[in-house]
Amino acid sequence: MIFEASEFVFRPPSLVSRARRVLIKPNAGHPVPYPVSTSRETINAIIENIKQVSDADIIILEGTPSGESIYPIYQALGYDFPRVLMLDVRDCIWVEVENPLPHAFAAATFWVPNVVLSSDYLISVAPFRILGKSGSFSVKNLLSLLPISKYKGEALEGWGTLYELGIDKVLADLYFTLPFDSGIIDARQKFFGIDDPLQGRTEQYGKIFAGEPYEVDREAAQTSGVEAEYLKLIEAGKAEFES
Repeated sequence: MIFEASEFVFRPPSLVSRARRVLIKPNAGHPVPYPVSTSRETINAIIENIKQVSDADIIILEGTPSGESIYPIYQALGYDFPRVLMLDVRDCIWVEVENPLPHAFAAATFWVPNVVLSSDYLISVAPFRILGKSGSFSVKNLLSLLPISKYKGEALEGWGTLYELGIDKVLADLYFTLPFDSGIIDARQKFFGIDDPLQGRTEQYGKIFAGEPYEVDREAAQTSGVEAEYLKLIEAGKAEFES
């Protein structure tokens, strides 16, 4: 689950070889390069390894916290992958999806881009970021799949109504509602921010976390000693399903 970055190779499971559509969700809401955003290098390596085993359509999907177009950011980050469809959350058709948890932590339903639901394999690719005392890893990366127009609330930008509900509760609900198959955390560098998520310090680390999203986030939180309350809630949700 933790790999040396120099040795890491994304090995698509057999499900990918049978897939018609593979969706990659980067962290790319701002035109600020890695380690704030998901690096082009990491995404390209994943894409190339998928193409070696599959003829599936590959889609990259992201949205911005301002609700503005994502395409200038894709360009600024160098996301120019051949034979890959680049999509903006705001341009998608949204479908209201029920939270499968018997007792939702915060939200009984979410508005989700239909392309997420029609994809056969879902990958969240995030940089290793610690904002304040909280980790921002592969599960939190799913938040920007939700349309700003539905969730911005009173805030000028961002997912204000969801933060009002308690973001850790929302993330736990999202984990079960959007069952991503793979989480990858690019920890070649660690990013530490405080008030501004775009400014902070970096630390060389040289690792890649890869696996099931909850498990990689738990591993990343444990190794860095940061808080991730949503992981405890996910554990409680799993226990409820098992019972």
